[in-house]
Amino acid sequence: MNWVTVIGLSAAVCTTTSFLPQALKVIKTRHTKDLSLHMYLLLTIGTLLWLTYGLMLRDPAIIMANSVTIVFSGIILFLKIKYK
Repeated sequence: MNWVTVIGLSAAVCTTTSFLPQALKVIKTRHTKDLSLHMYLLLTIGTLLWLTYGLMLRDPAIIMANSVTIVFSGIILFLKIKYK
């Protein structure tokens, strides 16, 4: 594994895990009033596009980061719509 891949995977871990605290809080409290529906909708669509891009390039850092991020942002988006 080269340094470029290590940097990409490290960035992926940092940015992806940043969604975990918000997802856990929303799951636990079911409180989504202060979250922007439009922001999470755009984020989830953008993440899906990044995942598609990563799959097309076969780039493991992009694929891994966006696969996990889409789960977290998708959960938050689903709960935002559900508890609106």
